[in-house]
Amino acid sequence: MALRGLLMTVVGFFSGSLMFSAWLARLAGGDVRRVGDGNPGPVSAFRSAGPIVGSIALLLDFLKGWLPVAAAYWLLGVRGWWLAASIVAPVLGHAFSPFLRLRGGKAITTTFGVWSGLTLWEAPCLLGGVLALCKLVFRLRDDWSTLVALACLFAYLLWRHPGPALVAAWTVNATVVSFKHLKPRSAS
Repeated sequence: MALRGLLMTVVGFFSGSLMFSAWLARLAGGDVRRVGDGNPGPVSAFRSAGPIVGSIALLLDFLKGWLPVAAAYWLLGVRGWWLAASIVAPVLGHAFSPFLRLRGGKAITTTFGVWSGLTLWEAPCLLGGVLALCKLVFRLRDDWSTLVALACLFAYLLWRHPGPALVAAWTVNATVVSFKHLKPRSAS
């Protein structure tokens, strides 16, 4: 079990570190670092290179989180602390990609992917629903919407998948996403 868990953790980090949004946008003549907040994610790929490139980047950023976790959990039977490491690895890889000198993205789409790899449709529906509710109904800023969605994910995990390993995985995931998402705002 330990060898499979270690292997999937390494594979997950490498998978997460692949910066599809930045690379695809560059191939299409765009630059994700020059639009919006400069985040190397799918939204910036949409803005810099158009909806086709942005859609492909969104799918690939999701899959780079989903594939290693789904393989670890459903195919290889990785459980416990090694599963937690397998969940966190793609998020860390995306947020601190060695391909971008450790200046990766916010890891929102990869977060959707890793929890989908474990819960199939449940976590992404919860995250997506809460994010939509926060943005469309309550008109919260992106950073607050993200925090509310992560808090709801935590409640869901306690209810459906209780255990210290997954709580630890959520804690690291939420900390990384919050760190990358909550930038100090300049005084106007």
